Amino acid sequence: MFRPNFSLQLLLFLFIFNSSVNLTYAQSASKKFIVVLDAGHGGKDAGNTGNNYFEKDIALKIVLKVGEQLKKYEDLEVIYTRDKDVFIPLDKRAEIANMANADLFVSIHCNGVNNSAPSGTETFVLGLHRNKDNLEIAMKENSVIKFEDDYQIKYDGFDPESPESYIGFSIMQEEFLDQSALLADFVQKQFSSTMNLKNRGVKQAGFLVLRETYMPSVLIETGFLTNKAEGAFLNSVTGQTKLADAIVDGINNYKNIINVKALEAELSEYKVNSSDVMEDFSTVKFKIQLAASSRKIDPSPENFKKLSPISRYQENDLFKYLFGETNNYMSAQTLRDRAKAEGYTSAFIVAFNSVGEKISIKEALNTRVNN
Repeated sequence: MFRPNFSLQLLLFLFIFNSSVNLTYAQSASKKFIVVLDAGHGGKDAGNTGNNYFEKDIALKIVLKVGEQLKKYEDLEVIYTRDKDVFIPLDKRAEIANMANADLFVSIHCNGVNNSAPSGTETFVLGLHRNKDNLEIAMKENSVIKFEDDYQIKYDGFDPESPESYIGFSIMQEEFLDQSALLADFVQKQFSSTMNLKNRGVKQAGFLVLRETYMPSVLIETGFLTNKAEGAFLNSVTGQTKLADAIVDGINNYKNIINVKALEAELSEYKVNSSDVMEDFSTVKFKIQLAASSRKIDPSPENFKKLSPISRYQENDLFKYLFGETNNYMSAQTLRDRAKAEGYTSAFIVAFNSVGEKISIKEALNTRVNN
């Protein structure tokens, strides 16, 4: 199993970021951050049909929910490989992302095996399979090329059912592997922290759709349709919404990381390194202030555009309404961005110490330096 160490990821990323190489995914000030969302399967390719669910339909519903949320951010552009029930060849999906000069490619699927017991989420980056299970998943997903005309010519004789075809698998994504793993890790962390789904981790396998892309790319298996309980969850509006929320947060966390230079500038007056704010502040809680009012309003999600959790505290004659809670400053940035996307354009981060007293952001961040 491929499990990247978070601290090592950051150090490696900072090295890449500061190198003289002009990587194609670097975001300029004038360019929007482009995310290509790929709903697996479609049309004549139903994907896996565990418990009589259709992977192609569930994947599309999740993708559209992710896209709907990401489109709320002014600095983000969303492109779909498909937004309806049509068949798109694997090489065409990658071509859409490459032609758009995308910053991320995110392919969303549902898992399925011949055993009803397995459950959980897992996110793949391109690489040689490490075990039989990873190979079987890649074989299953790659088998869709058989729906394509002249697939043997198009994919240079690649046979998705032959283990030998994977031995010489060309890792065209190698220069993006670390960034892809970072995104995958963020997505898996969001899944495990927001839902009671088993975290099967970040893995490597030979997926054709990832091999053809020229930007950080991941393939997300959102759960097992062949597991009765998990299949029902994946097929529900609630399940699809929760999964979409987690994927959006994972993408936003990744985007915040690649803007680490801006973060360093923002924190320079506090003399705090960007690597410090990646870790949790054990004695500090960050929240997002949405509004202040002389009126005492019920702090329920229904009164705050369904953002949750909402808390309230009184400061002098004003009631202040806060969204979220985290010990991690980077996560607080993501919460703030989500609040702004929902219309709270003046939302900002506030901090509280271990006894619940409000403190300045400077004081909060300096606790890392002083420890």
